[in-house]
Amino acid sequence: MSTKLASALQSPKIFDPSEQFRPETIYNGKFEGEFRDFTMDDDDPIKERVRKTYLNMHTNQTVEFVKSRMADWLQFNKCKMTVKEALLQLNELIDESDPDSDLPNIVHAFQTAEKIREDHPNEDWFHLTGLIHDLGKIMAFYGEPQWAVVGDTFPVGCAWGNSIVYRDTSFENNPDGKDSRYNTKYGIYKPKCGINNLIMSWGHDEYLYQVLKHNKSTLPKKGLAMIRYHSFYPWHAGGDYKHFCTKEDDEMLHWVLEFNKYDLYTKSAEVPDIDALWPYYKKLIDKYMPGVLEW
Repeated sequence: MSTKLASALQSPKIFDPSEQFRPETIYNGKFEGEFRDFTMDDDDPIKERVRKTYLNMHTNQTVEFVKSRMADWLQFNKCKMTVKEALLQLNELIDESDPDSDLPNIVHAFQTAEKIREDHPNEDWFHLTGLIHDLGKIMAFYGEPQWAVVGDTFPVGCAWGNSIVYRDTSFENNPDGKDSRYNTKYGIYKPKCGINNLIMSWGHDEYLYQVLKHNKSTLPKKGLAMIRYHSFYPWHAGGDYKHFCTKEDDEMLHWVLEFNKYDLYTKSAEVPDIDALWPYYKKLIDKYMPGVLEW
């Protein structure tokens, strides 16, 4: 038996909350259960890259850290650029937390948008949401390490949910776990306080949401929710943090889940004809978030 195979057999598959929602359907040549495979395997460079990214994330994402990043990034003084310029920057980014794709992130953006467009032809705001949902990852080009940009998100300031990937192996050196203000079920929050009142681990979801609000985007509320929470797998797939949810959060969950299947299951080696698609998406950008934005 090869060393790699033996290692794979001995390493239990890390629990991924999205699995419970997956029928055995094939997308782009893969069963749904083959996506988001967080099995640890030292001999697989992609899986080891993913594990290290989450280890750094879960060690360093504290209440103090997140507040420091918000104070820095929410000044919106890093750069000024159009949505197209931001998308083109993603040509240079490979997401270190993603076990499903090693292609530049702009490819994933168009794969997601085009499948949404196919299934929801009359909801142009949804098409644009698919295209731009990862634009917050431009933080990686302005000094932010990828563990503070990419990957699944979770609230800080309360006990970590059981369905967080690598939950049992990666938080042991996070100081908030030993802080009585932050390590209980509710932590610094109140029951039913609302998901929007939680302080999320810092990453591209929250950043892009704040950029869009700051620049007065006219995307509908449900599109903004998809952007803000699409990486919050422990909530929308794992069922954790329900004790903070309101009725409005439960309604929002429908849209986040509808978006998630396009974000996750459209990843493949097939690259869309981006040049041919630009004219359509430029019209949507001009409609919902035109001109030069402050980032």
